[in-house]
Amino acid sequence: MNSRELFHNILKKKSFLCVGLDPEISKLPISVARAEDPIFEFNKRIIDATHIYTVAYKPNFAFYESYGQKGMAALDKTVRYINKLDTNIFIIADAKRGDIGNTSKMYARAVFGEMPIDAVTVAPYMGEDSVTPFLSYPQKWAVILALTSNKGAEDFQYHTDKGQRLFERVLAVSQKWGTIDNIMYVVGATRAEMLADIRKIVPNHFLLVPGVGAQGGSLAEVAKYGMNSRCGLLVNSSRGIIYADSSEHFAVTAGNKAREMQEEMAGYLAERF
Repeated sequence: MNSRELFHNILKKKSFLCVGLDPEISKLPISVARAEDPIFEFNKRIIDATHIYTVAYKPNFAFYESYGQKGMAALDKTVRYINKLDTNIFIIADAKRGDIGNTSKMYARAVFGEMPIDAVTVAPYMGEDSVTPFLSYPQKWAVILALTSNKGAEDFQYHTDKGQRLFERVLAVSQKWGTIDNIMYVVGATRAEMLADIRKIVPNHFLLVPGVGAQGGSLAEVAKYGMNSRCGLLVNSSRGIIYADSSEHFAVTAGNKAREMQEEMAGYLAERF
């Protein structure tokens, strides 16, 4: 899927919503937690309730790897279920890989060679050769960490050298490694005002923006500062949707929360396109 096709899906669904699939068995309703495959059962119900409102899903690998083989099997089933349900839904592996040489090649193959996944998050600290193996797969994307919203972001990302902050250097240098059709960037929603500066450097790339909802990010500000001529945004919400209700009616509530975000997004899209 290239950027034009992704934008087409956004306009078709009137949504740039990405739902994070971060299952924790301890947080699941009893009936689901006791299922034969609780992780997949939870994900399936969330997906069934939200897929008409979203253009993307983002399973975080840590929430599957932590359960060993059963967790990874549930991840594989989840990804294939999404793909079977709607091949136009963009699937992001939130794996935050970052290594070099053959290790990076194996990380890329593990994601793109084994599952129908469109993109993977990548840490660029080790430079170009840690990212390029992910760019060797046609129609696949590397989602490069640029500016995150955690407290530790202050340790490195805002370090300034000769008037340029480190995250700005990451953006300026890394965009030369690929194109707007295979590189996008992670930018935290709780730093939405920074999107204006980021757009000066990468005006045409898609941005994956986590942090809206439970983490306090403002969708209105993200749309204001981050939207470009092809929308250019995938806004992720995880806890604010999938854990909005801990009762047996969690899927219905998740669908309602996704619909609310989609309706707000539709308004911002209508203003621009």
